[in-house]
Amino acid sequence: MKLKDLFLGLCIAALLVSEVFLFSANQQKRDALNKMNAAQHDTAAAQAKLQQVQSTADSEAMDNMRLNAENKSLTRKLSDLQNQNSTLNNVSEQLSQQLTSAEQAALQQQEQIQQMQYQSQQTQAGNEQTACMNNLRQIDAAKNEWALETGKAVGAMPSEQELLPYLTGGVFPVCPSGGVYTIGAIGTPPACSIHGPLLAQ
Repeated sequence: MKLKDLFLGLCIAALLVSEVFLFSANQQKRDALNKMNAAQHDTAAAQAKLQQVQSTADSEAMDNMRLNAENKSLTRKLSDLQNQNSTLNNVSEQLSQQLTSAEQAALQQQEQIQQMQYQSQQTQAGNEQTACMNNLRQIDAAKNEWALETGKAVGAMPSEQELLPYLTGGVFPVCPSGGVYTIGAIGTPPACSIHGPLLAQ
């Protein structure tokens, strides 16, 4: 009877130990499952983050490709603008040279015109002086004829009206330069306020 009870006690003890081990094993299994679930969750999160990173990397790669394409386009445009600028600089330089040549030609023409005007003025002045001297000779000749016909002596002073019959056309001459004639007395040459007295020949 004691042996049977002892055996029964051992069986119960073995059963209890088995339950303890089973409980412990189940607990370890649950812990392992929890860890595995956590690891799966972390793996899923990591995969999602990896996909997000890959998506960001793809987007950045696309942006880089777009920026590279834009950079190449801008580089070509810059090169074209530089070529156009160089062409415009050459044209500007040519126009500047042409303008300088035109200005020099215009300056030379202006100098020639001024010289021609000066020569014309000198010629005109010479012609006017010659015409004035001829007028003074007519006045002097009229004075002498007046003195002979009227018997006037040296120092007598005729008027314009008295000399008109002895002048061409009966008109008293006028200085072409706008001067005023002084008849003067007999024996004194007539004079012009601009060209001076009649020069002796």
